[in-house]
Amino acid sequence: MNILLLEPYLTGSHQDWAEELKKYSQHSIEIYGMSGHYWKWRMHGGAVTLARRFNESNFQPDLILATDMLDLTTFLSLTRQRTAHIPTALYFHENQLTYPWSPTDKDPQLKRDNHYAFINFTSALTADKVLFNSQYHQEAFLNTLPRFLKSFPDHQETNSIESIRAKSQVLSLGIDLQKLRDLEPKEKTMYNRAVLLWNHRWEYDKNPNDFFQALFTLKDRGIDFKLVVLGKNYEKKPAIFEEARQRLADHILHFGYAESFEEYAHWLHRADIIPVTSHHDFFGVSLVQAMACDVIPLLPKRLAYPEHLPEAYQRTYFYEDERDFLKRLQRLIFNTKVIRRQNIHQYAMVYDWKNKIGEYDRFFESMFDNS
Repeated sequence: MNILLLEPYLTGSHQDWAEELKKYSQHSIEIYGMSGHYWKWRMHGGAVTLARRFNESNFQPDLILATDMLDLTTFLSLTRQRTAHIPTALYFHENQLTYPWSPTDKDPQLKRDNHYAFINFTSALTADKVLFNSQYHQEAFLNTLPRFLKSFPDHQETNSIESIRAKSQVLSLGIDLQKLRDLEPKEKTMYNRAVLLWNHRWEYDKNPNDFFQALFTLKDRGIDFKLVVLGKNYEKKPAIFEEARQRLADHILHFGYAESFEEYAHWLHRADIIPVTSHHDFFGVSLVQAMACDVIPLLPKRLAYPEHLPEAYQRTYFYEDERDFLKRLQRLIFNTKVIRRQNIHQYAMVYDWKNKIGEYDRFFESMFDNS
């Protein structure tokens, strides 16, 4: 099969997913992408640019796979002479209906935020199949749609939600986790104290305040630990990161973005515990990567996290509130020698492309067979 993959925001985990899917699939995949800048403009105008590019090409796909950053309705309208009979699938990495807005973004206050969620809605309505990267993500989107549509004055078309639900399914991310496993050192550096890990984006929705405030408390109690802070950081980042750099200086092994995949893997393989405080995660790529390196998670009982571990582990590695989080984190630190013997990677490796690509290819074939 020939598959056209449309990604107007080709960067980060979106780019990894697209390029690795192309690499591992038995089908021929052409990626039409745009740089990962100006996300709002990509959602507005990306379809126009990618439609022009497609119309100027000779590529004839058997299936179109688009991500949530594309206005699929606009793309198909501009390419209808070539795409009218081609089956389409829409993959939701995230959605703008339930994604938390930055407190510094003025669009919600000015009532300009609904348009991006509406693009997600009409694109899902247009696609033949709708895919979500987690069960949590699927339910969060579909269950929030009624309230969103009822916010409009009339002709709210809430009955259309059931048609979207009927063609929706979960197809979780494939991630090149074996690449991380292969970089595990033969002789692992073992620190005398537990190594705590932050490997998420340096943004508000990952809730760095609760993460670092817990570490400040541990430090004040005289509890020793080491700290590795990774993840993509931006010019505008929460002030807590600089405060943490100063207040936790004696505990820090590394603080900043890893410039290479090898450096990133180096630190993951030296970490012991990944305490997660995020307010938002539709899947949790950074968490799963850490688990693939046998970093023990401490997770809130919400979002997509319960999908990554069996129930037996949930009783040990999930917390209820901030007080429970601090208590469990302290307990894990005190039991570092025990947790270092845990093989948590087995639960992450279900997302490795070796185990996921067959599911993707079978889905693609079913779309073509039913077209």
